[in-house]
Amino acid sequence: MKRRGKTYRTMLAKVDRTQRYSLEEGLRLVHETARAKFDETLEMAVRLGVDPRQADQNIRGTVVLPHGMGKAVRVLAFAKGEKEREAQEAGADIVGAEDLIKKISEGWLDFDKTVATPDMMGAVGRIGKILGPRGLMPNPKTGTVTMDIGKAVKEIKAGKLEFRVDKAGIIHVPIGKVSFGPEKLLDNARVVLSSILRAKPASAKGNYVLGVTVSTTMGPGVKIDLSQVRAMAA
Repeated sequence: MKRRGKTYRTMLAKVDRTQRYSLEEGLRLVHETARAKFDETLEMAVRLGVDPRQADQNIRGTVVLPHGMGKAVRVLAFAKGEKEREAQEAGADIVGAEDLIKKISEGWLDFDKTVATPDMMGAVGRIGKILGPRGLMPNPKTGTVTMDIGKAVKEIKAGKLEFRVDKAGIIHVPIGKVSFGPEKLLDNARVVLSSILRAKPASAKGNYVLGVTVSTTMGPGVKIDLSQVRAMAA
């Protein structure tokens, strides 16, 4: 068994593993126990009562965090002509068409998110095997394939976040940085949870949310009281 360091054990001692904390208490505790020398990311793990193998239960969506994610996001836009200018004016870091597709096919991946106009998707599809596994493929379901490319770029820059359930039925999503403070983290967490609750498929039976845990990059997980979470759906 892997032996944890002294700092981790000190943080773990402050967390009652048998208790389910309110969202506010849990985030405050996680914030107080953060001890890394860098600005850690806070992550929320939401375990759902769905079967991701079923197409209608493969939960995914987007949400704009009110306080962003605490890091600069490099946005690449696939666009031509007037839409290229629109993307640039909205703040896209890299804009282009066939030239970018060729560059990416040769191994260049110096960007965090992509958007595209619908007319570009035929060409972008040629690098789908590169972008897809890295979660970088533009998709109309997440609003990243659109004629309103300026709006898409601005939303991503403002903190738009994509979430998706994994094969184990869990959504892992960052909700900000330790430097945000508990209040801003709470705002972000509530928006994320509300969005996940709204994404509940009609075919999901029984309890939809089975567990919620928050943690920092280097810290222990803190379990959240599910009665409070489920009440958000009322």
